[in-house]
Amino acid sequence: MAHTVHALDTMRALAAKGEVRDVEAGSVIFRAGEAGDCMFGLLEGTVRLSWNADAGHEDIQAGDVFGAGALVTAEHRRYGHATALTDCRLLVMNREKFLFAVQEAPMFAIELLGSIDQRLRDLKGVTRN
Repeated sequence: MAHTVHALDTMRALAAKGEVRDVEAGSVIFRAGEAGDCMFGLLEGTVRLSWNADAGHEDIQAGDVFGAGALVTAEHRRYGHATALTDCRLLVMNREKFLFAVQEAPMFAIELLGSIDQRLRDLKGVTRN
């Protein structure tokens, strides 16, 4: 869990000079199939990520990122839906801003990889039960 705290600290620092979006509870952040050119860092609140016509879902908290596929895939289309379960504050990062963040704070990339790896492990654990 410590890696999420560090990632959140880094995201807060980036938010001071980056694009921050406030989203009300119940708002759709993006839908499956939409074009995407940015990823989001969750600064505050809870977001539900759902996929396969809502057959699967994951609720993420402050310090997590989502929509990262947009940074690594050309002509990216969102894989699932992202919906704010509570009022949220999001750090919006396109590829250029993400690369700048990693250059300024190289551990940010490691922190995010650690967070994503833990989330994948948790999801695998859920699907086994």
